[in-house]
Amino acid sequence: MERWLGELALALREETYQPAPIRRVYIPKANGKLRPLGISTLRDRVCMTAAMLVLEPIFEADLPPEQYAYRPGRNAGQAVAKVGDLLFRGHRDVVDADLADYFGSIPHADLLKSLTRRIVDRRVLHLIRMWLECPVEEIDERGRKTRTTEAKDSRRGIPQGSPISPLLANLYMRRFVLGWKKLGLERSLHSRIVTYADDLVILCRRGNAEQALLRLREIMGRLKLTVNEEKTRICKVPEEEFDFLGWTFGRIYSAKTGKANLGHRPSKKAIRRAVETIHALTVRATTWQDTAELVGKVNRVLRGWANYFRVGHVSKAYRALDNHAAVRVRRWLRNKHKVGRSRSGTYPLSHLYGYFGLVRLAARGRDQPWVKA
Repeated sequence: MERWLGELALALREETYQPAPIRRVYIPKANGKLRPLGISTLRDRVCMTAAMLVLEPIFEADLPPEQYAYRPGRNAGQAVAKVGDLLFRGHRDVVDADLADYFGSIPHADLLKSLTRRIVDRRVLHLIRMWLECPVEEIDERGRKTRTTEAKDSRRGIPQGSPISPLLANLYMRRFVLGWKKLGLERSLHSRIVTYADDLVILCRRGNAEQALLRLREIMGRLKLTVNEEKTRICKVPEEEFDFLGWTFGRIYSAKTGKANLGHRPSKKAIRRAVETIHALTVRATTWQDTAELVGKVNRVLRGWANYFRVGHVSKAYRALDNHAAVRVRRWLRNKHKVGRSRSGTYPLSHLYGYFGLVRLAARGRDQPWVKA
């Protein structure tokens, strides 16, 4: 390893380093479409990570508080809490915005202008330019490789999946946030912005959402980005609801008093994805596994889900996932051991939660660190 790192460092010093093509893979999105990821080689990832260690603290000082993604000390939970706080304080006219292919649309020339504000070393800028213009390799169904240079030809896009792409995405979104403020729109429209990568909401007072949407289109056009008109909409809370980072914001009724108040709960899409994951783990074809192994996999899904969805109104979602997990694990056990249903109940809940150790979210409370549970 030391020799390998030494050779890499020498190539960087002598400016002979050339990045390898990026491998294109696709992962499913929540809407059924595929998200393209660019997987760099280990050698290139080491270089990008080294650059990140130096560049991230420099640019972190420049990023505005409205941006929550990929930053030390900030996370999606804080962005969700900020949206909830703004709604409570009266910013209830919401522009629920969506950008069409944000990562793939960022223009290289304008992005490099943002970088040159803080980077004067031409070698570092050259490195970043090479990473942006890397060719992409794809393998078709017959195992044949095809190579394209779309990013270099169009001079647009940053590869999702590389260690440096989150920083570059934040730097370009910073342009929008600063532009919004410098044009005085935060004050004149009584608006506040919350962004997480390319997820964006603008919360306004006094019925200014329509004007905010017009200015959003205008500024994004100047930045050479496209607003996805099919998914972008205006939502007037509490009469309407909107989703942000897996949560649904809107009117919520208390189970005890029946009174309505503003709040947020796990979205139906987020619950459905967790249900689909548990369903896939417990199909009949997986009964060859040891029971403890299967229950461990289901528990990891439940704990990971609850570690994210642990604030707000989560009790109904917890009960729904508990019920689904218990039904699926019970059915899996019957299939594994070829046991039919009985009147007294096969594998009762006490047995699932006690003997097999299946996690029960509703019994653990909302504020526990589920990763450690």
